[in-house]
Amino acid sequence: MKSLSYLNKYFYKYRWRLLLGILFIIINNYFGARIPVIIGESMDILKGNKTLGPGETLFLTAISLAGFVILFNIIKGFFLFLTRQTLIVMSRYIEFDLKNEIFEKYQQLDYKFYKSQSTGDLMNRISEDVSQVRQYLGPGIMYSVNLIALFPFSLYQMLKINTELAFYALVPLPVMAVLIYLVSTRMNKLSKDVQKEQSRLSTLGQETFSGIRVIKAYIQEKHARENFEESSQSYLKKTMRLVRTNALFTPTISLLIGTSTLLSIYIGGIATFDVKSGVTTGQILTIILLIYNLTWPFASIGWVTSINQRAAASQERINEFLRTEPAIKNTNQNPVETFEEIRFEHVSFRYKPDLPDVLSNINFTLRRGESLGIIGKTGSGKSTLLQLIVRQLDPSSGKVIYNREELASVNLGEYRKQISVVPQDVFLFSDTIKNNIAFGALDLETVSQEEIEEAAKNAHVLHNIEAFPEKFETLLGERGVNLSGGQKQRVSIARALIRKPQILLLDDCLSAVDTETEEIILRNLKKLNKESQITTVIVSHRISSLRNADYILVLDDGRIVEEGKPTDLLGKDSRYREMYEKQLIEESNPYLTED
Repeated sequence: MKSLSYLNKYFYKYRWRLLLGILFIIINNYFGARIPVIIGESMDILKGNKTLGPGETLFLTAISLAGFVILFNIIKGFFLFLTRQTLIVMSRYIEFDLKNEIFEKYQQLDYKFYKSQSTGDLMNRISEDVSQVRQYLGPGIMYSVNLIALFPFSLYQMLKINTELAFYALVPLPVMAVLIYLVSTRMNKLSKDVQKEQSRLSTLGQETFSGIRVIKAYIQEKHARENFEESSQSYLKKTMRLVRTNALFTPTISLLIGTSTLLSIYIGGIATFDVKSGVTTGQILTIILLIYNLTWPFASIGWVTSINQRAAASQERINEFLRTEPAIKNTNQNPVETFEEIRFEHVSFRYKPDLPDVLSNINFTLRRGESLGIIGKTGSGKSTLLQLIVRQLDPSSGKVIYNREELASVNLGEYRKQISVVPQDVFLFSDTIKNNIAFGALDLETVSQEEIEEAAKNAHVLHNIEAFPEKFETLLGERGVNLSGGQKQRVSIARALIRKPQILLLDDCLSAVDTETEEIILRNLKKLNKESQITTVIVSHRISSLRNADYILVLDDGRIVEEGKPTDLLGKDSRYREMYEKQLIEESNPYLTED
């Protein structure tokens, strides 16, 4: 249960609701414990075990006692309503806050974290795990406090009637305490297993839905179904173990409560024959009713224990990544100087200390208004280089300098406002084309339709959008499924351009467009470069994408093997020239293939 101590800050935040809820439970249980006493007194009066006072009649006394029972039940019900309005509503507020905290943490965590996590598991933690925690915050606390409040009231009334009878009625309680302790430990372990398997099941479902086109294209529906069924069976088995443990627990509690009732009837029945004991039939009835009042609170211990252990397991999973510190942190809140240059000085990068360098000894300078082309084979480190510029990653060694200071010490939020990135893996939201383009703007509320259209025009996708019946209001499917690959890339470029960035990073984002469209986009970008002094970095496998670059870096196995102006590289025997000539031949003869 230590993991649940993380929630104490929320209890403090909503302390007045919590304290009022506890107060309402105490008042509710006070009247609940008084009702059996009134009923017991009524029986004694009816049997003649208790004499009436002067002027009292049996009828009026019965009416009075019945009125008190009805009144106390109404009061009890009213305070039960107030209890739920405070504690259950409090649990919903904390659920809201916790989900927002988790989502905020998700946005703080860095690129490396997401490379090691599955989407299904992350979704499960913010949905299913938080729901389990809410059960502890609401019903778990309410029923636990209910038992704690009801027990002393009931015990007081039992001891007031007869100490020996109360003792026998409470004999099963120590056994119950030991049983709860043993079962709780097992429930905690089983709950963790269930939550882990549920995360795996969520991940499988998410991956299946995302990759449904690939599954159908390769006719692998049977294989996907078998994987899902295997995980479902594992989840079922682990859940049933937890259910069986809980199913045995509740009847055992009820049996112990029943034993307590039988002992009360038996011991109390014998005591009624002894006039000296002073025990009456009404008092025995009072004790039996008090025990029955305790039946549900004690029987609910099993259910509450299951809730609490599931919540503890879920909160531990939530705490795991809430304790995770992002590798990339913003250490400066000062304004950022206008971009003049970025300089890489002997920069090397590796993902883990025991892995080889992805980039090694990178040195270059990128100045305002320049365009830099980066080319190289797959896996040569091109995308990693862009991630270092954006500061999604920090160098393992060396320095990245922004103007005159290290990039790591620059205000990260303000720095990234100057940058637009078009990633290799284009992602579009399930929203309108208009909103997908406007997403790139610094202020979504003030971006105009004219700005959106201008960005689409520069990305050479305006004519495609206007061909749709709904134009910019066309609703895209998941990840832009109803657009072609080239259209998705160009919408993504429009999203980047609407920000009017100082630095524009294009990561092989023209691979799905034809050469004519590519030429139009590059011409538009060159125009923007001159008008707004935009600094452009273009990563590509295609030489044609780099034709307007001022400077070229040729990467191979994480190293810069060649660099210079395109004309200089073409004028000598270089790898760049070799790639240029090879691609020129392939474009002129599309049927040419390598042996």
